[in-house]
Amino acid sequence: MAINCAALSESLLESELFGHERGAFTGADQRRIGKFEQVTGGTILLDEVGDMSAATQAKALRLLQQQQFERVGGNVTIQTDVRVIAATNRNIVAMVEAGQFRRDLFYRLNVFTIHLPPLRDRREDIPLLATNFLRRLAQEAGQSPLILMPDTIERLQIHHWPGNVRELESAIKYSLAHATGDIITPDCLPTSCRPRPKNHVVVSGKITDSPEHTDELAELIPAISTEAYPEATDVARLTKHLLESGSTNLYREIGTFMDKAILAVVMKHVAGNQQQAAELLGISRMTLRNKLRS
Repeated sequence: MAINCAALSESLLESELFGHERGAFTGADQRRIGKFEQVTGGTILLDEVGDMSAATQAKALRLLQQQQFERVGGNVTIQTDVRVIAATNRNIVAMVEAGQFRRDLFYRLNVFTIHLPPLRDRREDIPLLATNFLRRLAQEAGQSPLILMPDTIERLQIHHWPGNVRELESAIKYSLAHATGDIITPDCLPTSCRPRPKNHVVVSGKITDSPEHTDELAELIPAISTEAYPEATDVARLTKHLLESGSTNLYREIGTFMDKAILAVVMKHVAGNQQQAAELLGISRMTLRNKLRS
């Protein structure tokens, strides 16, 4: 069983852990069996143990030392046999030195320590976690399985992830909602996971950097480059990857990547002039604008 020590007040946490007798406090109209009594013979997880009050720390220490406790408002000693796992995102050693966490309780808990590094320090886990989240979220949404493209995974591995695994799960959920096909491309990711493109304005038919933000132009000009999409410049390599991933819509998916690569090069060549780009591509300007939006 698990309990979040940071989510409850001192009195409620003590009642949740050790239980209470009827009449122990206002509102206690019946006896409550606490987590330590419920889970005897098993394991309890004390999440955010660094937020436990001094009084609750003292009672927890006695339980760990003697495997005994009393319910709140009771005088009957209850024997239990519980394995305790304590977790915290705070620097518990610094808290001990500052007198904010009992030293004796710390050493009772610190029999075996597992240090879980932040996601940015174990980037090799990101593809596994992202794929797992994508599979589960797609199933929950009733969607068919989607594929994370290699450049999308690369973008995920570059991000700093200040929110750790929860932020990654949120990013995958966002990507799933913004995907229009069977693949997750970098432009499906939240803006926080993508490099910020420069803002531009049109001056005499050309694109120039400017501090002004032009929504329409930002919508039309793809913030991509051939370097960001290496697979799109190697059709054989891309095709092989899609086949290995189980894709059944090769033409559309490859066409999407080829459009990104071609439009990025052509738009750069004509300095953003859509009319010139359309003439070079042999398509109408309206078709070009639709492709840029897509």
